[in-house]
Amino acid sequence: MPPRRSCDQPSCGSFSDEGKSFLACALGQKACRDGFSGVYRRASRLFDELAQARADGTHPHALKRLAKAQVLILDDFGLEPLGSAERKELLEVLEDRYHQSSTVVTSQLEPKDWHAVIGDATLADAILDRRVHNAHRIKLGGESIRYVETNLMKGRKQTKV
Repeated sequence: MPPRRSCDQPSCGSFSDEGKSFLACALGQKACRDGFSGVYRRASRLFDELAQARADGTHPHALKRLAKAQVLILDDFGLEPLGSAERKELLEVLEDRYHQSSTVVTSQLEPKDWHAVIGDATLADAILDRRVHNAHRIKLGGESIRYVETNLMKGRKQTKV
């Protein structure tokens, strides 16, 4: 068993769409219970934190912390196009982790559509090369869990009346 390390995991009590975030959180929590270190970040929050770290001089420390985490969960990737700095940050984070540790990425987009979000073809190829070829893909389908949950709640309210 690996030594117990810290985990920076969110509470995973809520669902998202088909359950991508919930499943990623469950995997991260299981890894933490098994003694692996973990970090969870929504993609937009990660990029904001790295930009702040660059501005306040803690950027090397922030990158080192991400590289040392045995499991990194990058949630909701691709909700908005990446800027130039974000593209470079993502490549740097993934390069530091490549063949060293596990990275879980959730996205509403198929990997073939990531080029448009990443923006720069060369960097997109480099990023996808570090993600897609060694990845275990889980494709979820079905109705949105939020939609199903909302309809269940409506049904409960109607039966109470």
